Amino acid sequence: MKLQDKVAVITGASMGIGEEIAKLFAREGAKLVLCSRDLARQEAAQQRIGAGENAISLACDVSKREQVDAMVRAAMKRFGRIDILVNNAGFGLNDSLAEIDMTQCRQLFETNLFGAMECMQAVIPIMKQQGSGDIVNVSSVSGHISMPYMSVYAASKHGMQAVGRAARQELKRYNINVLTVSPGYIATDFARNMLKGKNPQRVSVAQKGAGAEVVALATLRGLLKRKREVFTPRFYWIAVKLYENFPGLVEWTVRRSLKPTAQVIAEAAKSSASKQ
Repeated sequence: MKLQDKVAVITGASMGIGEEIAKLFAREGAKLVLCSRDLARQEAAQQRIGAGENAISLACDVSKREQVDAMVRAAMKRFGRIDILVNNAGFGLNDSLAEIDMTQCRQLFETNLFGAMECMQAVIPIMKQQGSGDIVNVSSVSGHISMPYMSVYAASKHGMQAVGRAARQELKRYNINVLTVSPGYIATDFARNMLKGKNPQRVSVAQKGAGAEVVALATLRGLLKRKREVFTPRFYWIAVKLYENFPGLVEWTVRRSLKPTAQVIAEAAKSSASKQ
């Protein structure tokens, strides 16, 4: 039980990566504060996570500071401390930069980046007073390699990388570690749920995505070792290093993999029809 009696706040915990991290943390003995904008969906996930009385579900839109503060107060009232914060809440926006809706752009930044920063600000004083803490920011390989038609999402994750690195140096003397988790292509509903604009082209992914449980395990290992950053699956570290040294080659490969808009729309229609 590697997280016995640790209290972990996990945002975006109602599905995908957040839910899998919660499941693993629960198995390792952690007490959980599970947050999502949709309380009913979060409560359903809590049943799947199976932490029993060691978990509470809360409605929290991280883009709204008053809700973040209310979530932290509820966590402290129930468990008396916060040892781990996992910033996982976020979504994607698929469109060309030339045509992107700036209202949607700002909405994405309010959640993906500013929401994570608000959550960090809310828990850091508590962790300082306790004398320890761990902050986990779930970023993306897109925080290193920007994909075409995903510029705003990539920008938010580049920002999360920068914030995490700086905060890690600021907080080290307080025994607070900041870990950045950078997943690559993961088999979740992320692509299906992302906002799609007028030009929803995207890169075709040949390989089958790893399961969200792979990200959860990498997160736990990085947390326990108090690392700076982990890539998951690990081979994405090679892609990042390749891009740093041979950006033209990587960008050429990406451009050749773009799906045309018509194909994306047809696939979306097929997926929608299969659900009905």
